[in-house]
Amino acid sequence: MGNSPEEEEFLLNHSQNSTKGGVKTIPFIIVNESCEKLASFGLQPNMILYITKFYNMDAARASVLLNLWSALSNGLSIFGAFISDSYIGRFRAVAIGTISSLIGMIVLWLTAIFPQIRPLPCGQDQLDYNAATAAQLAVILCSFGLISIGAGFVRPCSIALGADQLENKENPDNERVMDTYFNWFYASVGISISAAITVIVYIQDHFGWQVGFGVPVLLMVLSVSVYLIGSPLYIKAKPKGSLFTGLFQVAAAAFRKRHINVQLNYSDDCYYKAPESKLLKPSIDFRCLNRACIIEDPHMELKPDGKASDPWSLCFVEQVEIMKCFLTVLPMWSTCIMLLVSFSQPLSIYQLLTVDRHITRQFEIPAGSFGVIIILSMTIWIAFYDRALVPLLSRYTGLPTGISTFSRMGIGLFLGIVATGLSAITETIRRNKAINAGFEDDPNAVLNMSSMWFVPQLALYGVAEALNVVGQIEFIYSLFPKTMSSFAASLYTFGLALASLINSLLVSMVDSITSAGGKTSWLATNINRGHLDYYCWLMTFLCVINFLYFLAICRFTDQHHHDGRSSLFPEVEEEHSENRRFHGA
Repeated sequence: MGNSPEEEEFLLNHSQNSTKGGVKTIPFIIVNESCEKLASFGLQPNMILYITKFYNMDAARASVLLNLWSALSNGLSIFGAFISDSYIGRFRAVAIGTISSLIGMIVLWLTAIFPQIRPLPCGQDQLDYNAATAAQLAVILCSFGLISIGAGFVRPCSIALGADQLENKENPDNERVMDTYFNWFYASVGISISAAITVIVYIQDHFGWQVGFGVPVLLMVLSVSVYLIGSPLYIKAKPKGSLFTGLFQVAAAAFRKRHINVQLNYSDDCYYKAPESKLLKPSIDFRCLNRACIIEDPHMELKPDGKASDPWSLCFVEQVEIMKCFLTVLPMWSTCIMLLVSFSQPLSIYQLLTVDRHITRQFEIPAGSFGVIIILSMTIWIAFYDRALVPLLSRYTGLPTGISTFSRMGIGLFLGIVATGLSAITETIRRNKAINAGFEDDPNAVLNMSSMWFVPQLALYGVAEALNVVGQIEFIYSLFPKTMSSFAASLYTFGLALASLINSLLVSMVDSITSAGGKTSWLATNINRGHLDYYCWLMTFLCVINFLYFLAICRFTDQHHHDGRSSLFPEVEEEHSENRRFHGA
């Protein structure tokens, strides 16, 4: 049979036009992504200090604002992926995103340079309070919005753009080349984020906000320049439609055909199948969705070439099965959100500012850089688990991954409970030391307490994320075909967005309830008077409830896998068994 139009396009790009694509384009893409990560992640750790000091917000409101910013940045990744896949293509999406981030960071930099676009500082008297005007807030919110739009386009599309450059179906070593690319890409991302929360934060602490915001601007100028210089070399694949459109089409088609009795036994010819499809009929799971692929009237629903007349009334069997996989994944995916919420303690940077962070007499760790402990512990654990524990555990469990994905997710959630409880205990000790030392009204005083008290809880958060989130991604990969491997990353990104929204809601509710009647809020800017430890205990309780919810979902999911299949696509089982561990890592 002849090649499909998509196959012919790739073959044309890689044979007749060999100057396009290939390994030579990858440095441009990786530098673009690395600079974006350095700049954007470098702004986040200390931003609450900038907002509270220069925009006269209390810590709780600033935390809500920054959580909403994080939710917008992560949530727009779904939107950016949809726009890229359906309309403008990945090259334009990354270009638009990079330029938008640059403009947003320039606006943020200007707020540090020109005091006229910030409110006047508050005086010592509580009555001498200068709130930001609507125009001043509009400027800072505009910068946040532009940076979020940039992240929404760059993050989901950059890695896929690199894969477009290397995909060559004529090359027998293409899979090895792609694996190498993914390894280098993710390594560059990890290094960039680590550098962002150490180097950029150090610059902000020691050289001020003008330099601290100016460096990310220079990084984004470099990002835009390098990306556009490589433009003539890129393969610019045309948009081919989004997965999310297909999900909506299945729901719409099933609703339109809700009169069909799915209990009847239909022959394989009654189902609308993609060319060369190995799926002849849909599964019995979520049987109501099978209506979407049932052909009622071939003359009305099919064109002469065999294609559906209206994709919103008739869908492929594969589309229906993908929708079923999505519905199967959702309950298990939802169990990780509370863990992501617990990572974001709203006033953690204020805790670290009150303890001794010196490594030597001359060097002090910036408070905003302690997040690197989570990244380091996560990386070390993944390497240790993959190289040391998996071979050992496999001998006893017979599983190639050592323990099941459900076990990994559950252990990760349990460690998250321990880490959150430990953070409550640590804060109780810190607060008592501050009060006993007479610093109840001096939140800026440094206690005779080492910052190493906070290392165990941060390290546990890293291990918990490595176990739970990687287990989540591995579970999703086990259900979907390899061609949809980016879907797991999209779900994780959306989970981060939802976690930020929940976090902002919790902070707002706790602050409002505990400050009622003129009382001191648990999340007061003066953490020595507040009760951040109570908030941590509340988070621990919610994590316990989430763990019980996870156990219930495990029973439901086990029932779904009663036939021994891990995927609704049987033909991809062997493919997943070879690649599952790579994707999980």
